[in-house]
Formats: sequence, structure tokens, C-alpha cells
Amino acid sequence: MTRRVLIVDDSMLMRKMIADALSDDGWEIAGEAANGRQAVEHYGRLQPDAVTLDIVMPGTDGMYALEHIRQTDPQAKVVVVSALNQTKLISEAIRKGAQDFIAKPFLPEQLQATMRACLESTAV
Repeated sequence: MTRRVLIVDDSMLMRKMIADALSDDGWEIAGEAANGRQAVEHYGRLQPDAVTLDIVMPGTDGMYALEHIRQTDPQAKVVVVSALNQTKLISEAIRKGAQDFIAKPFLPEQLQATMRACLESTAV
């Protein structure tokens, strides 16, 4: 079974690191977005199985994307991938429906395991 992911981060380098780690674990990269507005547009068009989402991005942030994606699809599987020093924002994201959190920098194996667990989760 092919698992498809949308990667959302304003850093092209971080998107590549996430894509490489998940590709190595058998994920198909459905698309990439550099801000929250693009994330919402791409999610609606691509219908991925899961999303990796940075919170702090210029312009439209990840919290906007999380809220709008979850409004459109309450079953959406979202894992926040963000810097550890953003504890308050991460807590808010979990309250708003993100399944889990990975701190940057991350180990590829850690991201892979978290994303697999996210897909297996039935919590909404």
C-alpha cells in the first residue's frame, strides 16, 4: 500500500530532509508547500494520507493550515515538525488536532516511526 504525504515547511532544505527520510521508508511525496495557504490548497487537491507541518513560517503559518485542513477533513493525519523551543505553539497544535510532534533537528528513524504511528492512529 502506497502512503502519500504532503510536506509543509518554508525551508527547502528541511522539505528535502523530510522527503528523503520518508521516501526511504516507502512514502510517496504527494506534494510540498512553503506556507500555510499553499498547504491548504495542496491538501484539498492532493488528498494525502498524512501531512508534516512546520508551525512557524512567513506569511501564512502552520496553525492556519492545521485549522483549515482539519475543518475540511476532520480525519486528517498531521504531524508537526518544528523547533523544540516552540512549546506553547506545539501544545496549541496538538489541541487543534495534530496527532504528534517531532522536534527539529530529527533523526530519520524517529520521523519514520512517528509517521507510521500517525497513520495507524484512529484518534481524531
